[in-house]
Amino acid sequence: MMFDSHVALLLDAAVSLVNALTDGHRRGRPYTAPRGDDELTAAVVAALPATGTAPAAIGAEDAEYLARTAREMRQVFEAAATGDLDAAAGTLNSLLRSTGARPQLDRAPDEPWQVHFHGAQDSPGVGWSAGCAAGLALAAGSDLAGRLGVCQAPRCDRVFTDTSRNGTRQFCSTACQSRVKAAAHRARRTADSGD
Repeated sequence: MMFDSHVALLLDAAVSLVNALTDGHRRGRPYTAPRGDDELTAAVVAALPATGTAPAAIGAEDAEYLARTAREMRQVFEAAATGDLDAAAGTLNSLLRSTGARPQLDRAPDEPWQVHFHGAQDSPGVGWSAGCAAGLALAAGSDLAGRLGVCQAPRCDRVFTDTSRNGTRQFCSTACQSRVKAAAHRARRTADSGD
């Protein structure tokens, strides 16, 4: 079993928001999340799925709300990656309460009914936060909790959702995977030439 399409969309949004809006390291280099209303808003618009809220609907207040949510969601990924589902659940329950996440059946034209998650109020910031928190809760509360990961490459802490068949993904991107493989190859060559 894997995530249904709506949960997958929410998990992708959570990953994009965490990776775009939290400080740390990316692909071997320090990463500083955007600051300031214009930069932050642009980063949020770029991180949200194309099928989501219209870019004009995201304002500075929504962007800041989503940045706070992203910092909390990072804690969920980090806890899940180390197997600390108690910590992940605590953070998720707090997010679900603060956003007022509630399920609702919605239907797009020519589509079947789907369970969507809305916030206590309909601002894009609260709505996306509620949806992402609910998507992460569905993953963490199932046998798919181990699919929430943090990149294992040196100097990278970007997050991912493992949708591979065998569930063994370790890296946020092929760039990080290649970086690690190249470093291992160089180390082997150096060891072989030193014999």
